[in-house]
Amino acid sequence: MGIVMGPNQYGKSECRIVTVNRDSSRHSIKDLNVSTSLRGDFDETHHTGDNAKVLPTDTQKNTVYGLAKEQSVGEIEDFAMRLGRHFVDTQPPVTGARILIDEYSWERIPVGGAGHDHSFARSSDEKRTTAVTIDGSETHVVSGLKDLVVLKSTGSEFWGYPKDRFTTLAETDDRILATAVTARWRYLSTDLDWAKSFEAVREILLETFATTHSYALQQSLYAMGKAVLEKRPEVAEVRMSLPNKHHFLVDLDRFGLDNNNEVFFAADRPYGLIEGTVTRDDVDPAPAAWYSLPEF
Repeated sequence: MGIVMGPNQYGKSECRIVTVNRDSSRHSIKDLNVSTSLRGDFDETHHTGDNAKVLPTDTQKNTVYGLAKEQSVGEIEDFAMRLGRHFVDTQPPVTGARILIDEYSWERIPVGGAGHDHSFARSSDEKRTTAVTIDGSETHVVSGLKDLVVLKSTGSEFWGYPKDRFTTLAETDDRILATAVTARWRYLSTDLDWAKSFEAVREILLETFATTHSYALQQSLYAMGKAVLEKRPEVAEVRMSLPNKHHFLVDLDRFGLDNNNEVFFAADRPYGLIEGTVTRDDVDPAPAAWYSLPEF
């Protein structure tokens, strides 16, 4: 029986970097979490410990900071492509690279009716994301967002499901529907106005969640992905993960009080988790590796 080294990669995870643009008195900031992974001819280091072809992960970390200084970070998709292409083009053993970036959102602190020039407040837990995969001469971009918390106070139902001896959940034709959206979408091009496309996709996701009368979170997921593909031709597919942030009606009968869908207990766990991909039928599916680690 032969034994061989299978798919592998290595890199530096979660390099935290904050940049300040001081070109004028009105500063701007970028707050990123950057992870690098390199793929290529690394069999010898696995077999014998020979590191002749292994670019240290510390060097990869320093490259993140160095390239951020040499050129402004700009849009995270562009920065990720610069990083990935740098590793592939400067290190002969490296045939592919994968760069993951989360961008944290900050807003200017309002002072005197306007945003302060150099003071900021973290706006939410929501993060903008990108995953850029360099495979030889090819570049693939998957962008998205995560931890976008949304809630509908009505316009959601859940009934008609199978019931057995373990079923206790009551059917409802009026419930709170809440989730924390993680969405990733694959682009068909690498030459785009990334910020404009991101804002447009985010707006479509939010508007569709708000306006869809939902009979199931699965239905909302499909409607949101479908709307993005109908309105944004640059997007090939949308993958979403939607945890159902359950809100249970509190029983106030024992206090002699009616509860007409007004007082709820917000449970953090366990929770339902709805996941799915909405895709065009005329494009090839993307490898799982373009979306999330640790898959190769």
